Amino acid sequence: MPEKKAIAKAREDKKEGKSASTQAGEFVREQIHHIREGEHGARSTKQAIAIGLSEARRAGVKLKAPAKGEYPDEVRDKAEHDLEAGEHPHAPSPTRSAATKKALQKEGKNAASHASLSRQAKSAANRRTSAERSASAQKAAQTRARNKENGPRD
Repeated sequence: MPEKKAIAKAREDKKEGKSASTQAGEFVREQIHHIREGEHGARSTKQAIAIGLSEARRAGVKLKAPAKGEYPDEVRDKAEHDLEAGEHPHAPSPTRSAATKKALQKEGKNAASHASLSRQAKSAANRRTSAERSASAQKAAQTRARNKENGPRD
């Protein structure tokens, strides 16, 4: 279950008109903190991110499933299932939750290290084209300019 703070932050981001990936980022950040605190581990940084995205979808963030061919079909199916679960929420099975938590507690903590997160970010950026990276940088610059005018949101 995601913490109330993460859900509130995602709702605030939605109200401000921010993208679904920005809203979901709060859940991913929460997972990284959980791993660093030792609440549970993850096999890889990708798994830690995937857990956060799954929680976001189940919490109602309208984050699309990855495109066909981008990931295996099982991953897409899971994402689509999470989206449906977000539309019709119900209490999670305590048995399944306990089993998942127990399995994750056996995993390592290196998935949330600064080095592994940096490596993941760099490899993700390398998969994008120069034009995509440029467009993203321009959008970030506009956001920074807008935030400078309005002041910090905290």
